[in-house]
Amino acid sequence: MRYADPSANRDLLGNRTLLFIFICAFALVTLLQQILYGRNYIKRYFEFYEGPLEYNSTRCLELRHEILEVKVLSMVKQSELFDRWRSLQMCKWAMNISEANQFKSTLSRCCNAPSFLFTTQKNTPLGTKLKYEVDTSGIYHINQEIFRMFPKDMPYYRSQFKKCAVVGNGGILKNSRCGREINSADFVFRCNLPPISEKYTMDVGVKTDVVTVNPSIITERFHKLEKWRRPFYRVLQVYENASVLLPAFYNTRNTDVSIRVKYVLDDFQSPQAVYYFHPQYLVNVSRYWLSLGVRAKRISTGLILVTAALELCEEVHLFGFWAFPMNPSGLYITHHYYDNVKPRPGFHAMPSEIFNFLHLHSRGILRVHTGTCSCC
Repeated sequence: MRYADPSANRDLLGNRTLLFIFICAFALVTLLQQILYGRNYIKRYFEFYEGPLEYNSTRCLELRHEILEVKVLSMVKQSELFDRWRSLQMCKWAMNISEANQFKSTLSRCCNAPSFLFTTQKNTPLGTKLKYEVDTSGIYHINQEIFRMFPKDMPYYRSQFKKCAVVGNGGILKNSRCGREINSADFVFRCNLPPISEKYTMDVGVKTDVVTVNPSIITERFHKLEKWRRPFYRVLQVYENASVLLPAFYNTRNTDVSIRVKYVLDDFQSPQAVYYFHPQYLVNVSRYWLSLGVRAKRISTGLILVTAALELCEEVHLFGFWAFPMNPSGLYITHHYYDNVKPRPGFHAMPSEIFNFLHLHSRGILRVHTGTCSCC
């Protein structure tokens, strides 16, 4: 008969007790680490539920500084930039009048959209030998027929509109529910014939005052308007009376197809105006953003429109501008809100452009919307 140790159960219970104490101690240490390494965690938690912080609160000044202290995009990891931007969303945005006026004054000196955004009869008289933006050796002689297509003067003046929306085509717009807020703007710019059918209106709205058309779209989708023109005309009717803006004098290939757009709308007796970017304006805008670190073969249409809007509007709001494969929360998004077709690599410098927009937002010069909207 084997001897039974009466203390065996007591030792086993003691081991379990020690294990339980060890687990509790480990959990406590882990919690303390979280608190020590995330000093602002509890504070941010309660701030989030108290509602947005005031623009000039101490915490918001710190958060804006965290964005602005990153002078070059390569200084931080993408995830770190996202964290800083996401934290800033707890702050209300407000325009910094002095910063905005100073920035707009700089744009007035370098670019002057109220005088040179469009090619007009005033800034390009009959007989002008107009230099192309890219094909600098090429010259377009402004004859009577082309001259009559130009407006007499710029149809817009400085700070004409109180609130403007510049709508990009980024996948960040999908499920944003920003349509009503976009529609509430006094003036809306859109890029490159984006779809605004009922399928998308909840996120992107429908209001359009100026829509750009890249001539490559006309070439690829509408056969340079050399055959059937009605499909192109029907696409433009989606934007109702919006003006159509094209880079006719970007290079020699763009000119004929851009001018055909005017002929098409005249043939169908459309009231939509057709305007052409002034090539010197595009050159000046590119030089300006190059000085701020945007190095690309060509800046994007969106950046050109944002630059113009800052002169033509008192307050500028950006929607659909995000150049990263993930949103600020780290979730993967499509490249556009309507498809996932990637652009030609190396042509634009979209991350650098967005980085500059985040800086302008943090300085109170314009507002970048990257989350869901709650209007109106």
